[in-house]
Amino acid sequence: MFDLFGSGVFGFVQSDIRGNIQGVRSRYESSKDHSDTLERLVEHESKESQRVATACLVRLIRGLSFLSKALLNAQSDTSSELHVCFKQAYDVVLRHHHGFVVRNVVSVAIRAVPRRSDFFNRLAQGGSKEKLDGEMAKWLAGLDVIVKRTKAFLEGGGYGRV
Repeated sequence: MFDLFGSGVFGFVQSDIRGNIQGVRSRYESSKDHSDTLERLVEHESKESQRVATACLVRLIRGLSFLSKALLNAQSDTSSELHVCFKQAYDVVLRHHHGFVVRNVVSVAIRAVPRRSDFFNRLAQGGSKEKLDGEMAKWLAGLDVIVKRTKAFLEGGGYGRV
């Protein structure tokens, strides 16, 4: 999705997401018997001194929560530009996890988000706005369930704060 922003500014976000996915995937591949679900993967890893996959999962869920909130903001407030929706999501989900330098980098990146109409036109790929809105609503509802469930598991089990 960040490719649709049309700017290399979000390269660090894509790299972070890919790295977190790879961290979880590596753990899964090295311990398939104990990793058939994310919950089992985290529970099994918690018994060891290294908790790399758990840390990656926490950061991945943070990122997905940010993306979900930003796009939900965009859907619920159709008059706001995309950068406003992303800024609001960042302030709620991620800002408190970042230091001064990262906050400034993110601020610049958010200002580089394309205009709302350009982004949604690229996302729709020639389809109708109504169809896009319906499909996005379903996708975001599913993502919200995954984020909330995983966040509750991680925080409830003391594995990490999302």
